[in-house]
Amino acid sequence: MRRPPPGGGRRPDKDRTGPRPVRELDKGEATTVAASAKRRRGWRKRLGALARFTGALVIVGGLYSVFSPGLYAQESEAGAIDADAVKGQELYDTSCITCHGDNGEGVEGRGPSLIGVGSAAVEFQVNTGRMPMAAQGAQAPDSDYPVFTEEEAEWLGAYIEYLGGGDVVPDDLDALVAAGTVGEGGELYRVNCSSCHGFSGGGGALSSGAHAPSLSGVTNEELYQAMLTGPQNMPVFADNQLTPEQKADLIAYVQFIVNDDRDPGGVFNLGRFGPSTEGLAIFLVGMTALLLTTLWIAGKS
Repeated sequence: MRRPPPGGGRRPDKDRTGPRPVRELDKGEATTVAASAKRRRGWRKRLGALARFTGALVIVGGLYSVFSPGLYAQESEAGAIDADAVKGQELYDTSCITCHGDNGEGVEGRGPSLIGVGSAAVEFQVNTGRMPMAAQGAQAPDSDYPVFTEEEAEWLGAYIEYLGGGDVVPDDLDALVAAGTVGEGGELYRVNCSSCHGFSGGGGALSSGAHAPSLSGVTNEELYQAMLTGPQNMPVFADNQLTPEQKADLIAYVQFIVNDDRDPGGVFNLGRFGPSTEGLAIFLVGMTALLLTTLWIAGKS
């Protein structure tokens, strides 16, 4: 019989207890494991950033859906003004762009910039027939036959105001003029206007071929626009120089002196030069009548 081996016939390696020893990684394997862990961390960061970005989009979309009715309401309120500006741009591109350039920036040697002039200046120049200007000169002459209608002038003014803002005429201008004081307006006129437009508003010549036009037949709006914007050689009377109420007083006085029912020349209109002309006419007519009467009496005797 075979003798059993020492230890009851069991192999020594079967009798071991405890964990088996861990095999150490060589340098190449350790590098591969570290790179794999780094890639997993990179993907986790990307997924986290994507989740945060998606959450931000959801929040922004929710806020926009809450406040969007107010934005639509604002756009609809400004729709009428935008429509007038679009119509004005169409007229501008066909009649004004050659001299005043793209977007009203002006063209050197042809026309000035319109940025900031506002609707008041545009409507004055267009409604009085001064613009579009037929030819370059010392002064743009007015015309009884303007190229554009008043509505089209308002469209052009809306477009220019859209480009850069500017001065506008008060909506209650007629009410201001009706409440104006003619006496105070007369003082303002004599100080600021009579040297160019004359004491009776008949106009007068200026230097370099320019002239101050007559104020007869000029509307309240055109007078206010002229004072507010200073066309041609006229100075600008801004609100810090003449308040809207003072402008209204001045307009009331101008309408008073140029009204046909209040002729400063008296009963007979002799060029609106005042009573001195009528006095001279009466003197000449009276002296002629006296001479003829004297000759008649002498002939009878």
